[in-house]
Amino acid sequence: METLEQFLVKNPWMEDLSPAQQQLVRDTLYERHFNAGDIICRKGSPTEEWVGIIDGLAKISCESHTGKQISFITGIPSGSWVGEGSLLKREPRRYDIVALRKSRIGFMPAETFFTLLEQNISFNRFLLTHFNERLGQFIGYMEYDRFLSPEARVARALASMFNLNLYPGMHYKLEVSQEELGNLSGISRQRVNQALHVLQSEKIVDVKYGAITILDIDALKSFEA
Repeated sequence: METLEQFLVKNPWMEDLSPAQQQLVRDTLYERHFNAGDIICRKGSPTEEWVGIIDGLAKISCESHTGKQISFITGIPSGSWVGEGSLLKREPRRYDIVALRKSRIGFMPAETFFTLLEQNISFNRFLLTHFNERLGQFIGYMEYDRFLSPEARVARALASMFNLNLYPGMHYKLEVSQEELGNLSGISRQRVNQALHVLQSEKIVDVKYGAITILDIDALKSFEA
């Protein structure tokens, strides 16, 4: 199991902090554990922390007044941070952050976050890149949610998790279940299974029980059916 320290040193912004700033992060970051389906941060709650996925998988979603679940971002895997927009605007969360499997979550208090923001240029640059990549992800999500086939939706859901700027800890063997992929892409587990068979027949992925290995990331990102 990855320690909190191992999680921190993988973050590209950590090494550019001063020793005092690094110690501040270590002293104030705290960890909580969540089970699959648990809400990590609830819509409408005060935004008091930056949220890091130490180990696990999460998604950002919102429930309509009719009870329909709408996902705004596909999977947020281990090594990722989320929720900086609401924190910067100092507004209540506008979405739920939901654990898709048993997850360990790190919380950086707002006071620490704003100290880094005010004192460290490299941290500011990291956030700018983070925002730009996240915006591109949102735009891409709007496209595949409205226009793409189920096979392409599954392909994009997988591909979206291989953005090293947003998710620096990812590798090409992804431990994800078909049920989790269904939650991310908005289709049934049975339809995910069919889509994965198509992607495997095209030699884009290799599917084993509980794991998917990406064989051709470029083909995955551009797949249309």
